[in-house]
Amino acid sequence: MTKEYRAKVFKSGNSLALRLPKALGLEEGTEMIVREEHGEFRFEPAEKPKAKLDISGFWGKAPGLKVPERRDFDERPSAIAAREAAAKTTSGS
Repeated sequence: MTKEYRAKVFKSGNSLALRLPKALGLEEGTEMIVREEHGEFRFEPAEKPKAKLDISGFWGKAPGLKVPERRDFDERPSAIAAREAAAKTTSGS
């Protein structure tokens, strides 16, 4: 069963806004995605960003946890060329 609500478009600053009825059950601040197709509009809540976990407090909490060894990587050719060019400039003066 489809429910129907009436809402009025109004000016808000330099934009237009649509006030949605509280009966829709949306929370204040909910980000919405609006899709337009053939002059018809559909809206739905945007996915909430996934929460990030701060692991900075975990260090030292697990006995036996070892710090991984540092893995060095080869320098990029562009970094080598830049370093060599800088060395030539300073030694050539």
